Amino acid sequence: MDLNHIQLVGRVGADPEVRYFESGATKCALTLAVDKRQRHSEKPDWFNLEMWSKTAEVAASYVRKGKLIGVSGSLEIQRWQNPEDGSERSKPIIRVNRLELLSPKQDDNDSSSIDSDNNSDLDDDCPI
Repeated sequence: MDLNHIQLVGRVGADPEVRYFESGATKCALTLAVDKRQRHSEKPDWFNLEMWSKTAEVAASYVRKGKLIGVSGSLEIQRWQNPEDGSERSKPIIRVNRLELLSPKQDDNDSSSIDSDNNSDLDDDCPI
């Protein structure tokens, strides 16, 4: 049995980078800092996240630097060839299929979540 599933909770490192394509697709990329469980380590682990469709639109609208979020998805290795010297390059990314907004809203402590399948587990009073 193969399994490629990752769940992370951390703080967003910078405002999301959003791209809108002529096809109507939306892509959102951001970084996530996840604290280590060790007391002696002050440096977090950093992850590159990629979201598409409705999840990307929600991230673009509601996620900002420093916000606490939870994500689940799968690990993917992006590969490309460096145009300058022709060397092979790669980087790991987390392809997010579920996003949870964990930072409190302005006046309350409700949390919200969005699935990339356009299913949502949102409270009725959530503006998303």
